[in-house]
Amino acid sequence: MSEQVLQYLSENRKQLLDKLHSFLSIPSVSTDSVHKQDINEAAEYLESYLKKIGFDKVEQQDTGGHPLIFAEYNQAGSDAPTVLFYGHYDVQPVDPIEEWKSEPFKPEVRDGRLYARGSSDDKGQVFMHLAVFEAYMNTEGKLPLNVKVCIEGEEEIGSENLYKTLHDKKDQFDADFAVISDSGMVSENQPTILYGLKGFTGIEINVTGPDHDLHSGMYGGAVRNPIMALNHILASMKNEDEVVTVDGFYDGVEPLTEHERELIKNVQGEYYEASTGVNETVSEKGYTAKEHTMARPTFEINGMYGGYQGEGTKTIIPSTATAKITCRLVPGQDPAKIQELLEAHIHNVAPTGVTVEVKKEKLSAKAYKVAPDNPLIKKAAKSYSEAFDKETVYVRMGGSIPVVEWIEDIYNIPIVLLGFGTPDDRLHSPNESFPLDSFDKGMETLVRYWAEIND
Repeated sequence: MSEQVLQYLSENRKQLLDKLHSFLSIPSVSTDSVHKQDINEAAEYLESYLKKIGFDKVEQQDTGGHPLIFAEYNQAGSDAPTVLFYGHYDVQPVDPIEEWKSEPFKPEVRDGRLYARGSSDDKGQVFMHLAVFEAYMNTEGKLPLNVKVCIEGEEEIGSENLYKTLHDKKDQFDADFAVISDSGMVSENQPTILYGLKGFTGIEINVTGPDHDLHSGMYGGAVRNPIMALNHILASMKNEDEVVTVDGFYDGVEPLTEHERELIKNVQGEYYEASTGVNETVSEKGYTAKEHTMARPTFEINGMYGGYQGEGTKTIIPSTATAKITCRLVPGQDPAKIQELLEAHIHNVAPTGVTVEVKKEKLSAKAYKVAPDNPLIKKAAKSYSEAFDKETVYVRMGGSIPVVEWIEDIYNIPIVLLGFGTPDDRLHSPNESFPLDSFDKGMETLVRYWAEIND
């Protein structure tokens, strides 16, 4: 590991933070066309920075939406591995603005945290990688491995143009492995290897009865109530043991090994009663709450509506009822197949007297998992532990990152999720922040990791 690089990062910390502040000051909100020029400004900032660092090739690529930044460094030699680094420069809207304690696009440091929209998700973590590349080039004059950079501007709106770009330009983005820093640790200063992500799919159920709301006194007992019909359907899909009762739902699910159960057991820092306000946890029979959340499939009703919602009582039989459902999936489950199984079950159990329609959500993603003992993962864990001076824990996450599935699908390469955020960062919420400890120790982790990879 290069002590020169670490010394550069330490001696130039203020200048690097100033650069990060400039980056965070750009309101690159991707979902709002009002910020189109800001999106372009953020892309230009990255393009300029990567050129100053000394990458061989840097360009903005037209995606049909917001520009993607591609950069390449290939001077490490043919024997050195090539990493694809992915991140995103777009951010979430700041609403509700009145809840911010400081201006969301005027970065401010308070109590060891950097407050700004994008400080954690994902500008701060993207910048750490670029700062480390700068440190290498300004001390050793070269990077320890070949690097390809992919920083997009549409992650917060579903990365709708990214898959086609990665697919159509496969040779350009091809690498030996990928690194993504768009995640976090289980608690502050607890190095965490995220070796698995859940997949995702969803449906909407619409139940229709009479063609208008009916008087419950005149028609009750003669006409099926759509809300009660919907409740019947939903109650049939998961039992009191939190087991999904849809035929075929668990087909192909990889069993949770004893080794993985031990890894999950060792993860501290998540106490669901305290963090959620519930009086007890529930989980699939035979599994702990942490095991269920991290490594077993889930079925959740995200919303239900129908009938009268106002104050007091309105004695009707409503004409329609709707429920929105999502499932988090694990390796071995195909999102499209799960949607088919859900739809078949719904039609099979639907009572007579109503019409049932199932809408399949377009946004889906397969689960991802890399073996915890993969050499790339073990080296990442070692680098984490040395930088944070604490043993690294291994987790699988209940969330989904579609780009992970896409990179695996197109390139079939290992993906290392090196995240430095914390549960207190308030992603997507007012007062988003990032610990400066994570900034400093995260960059040290990256320096150690690149040295380990090339060892």
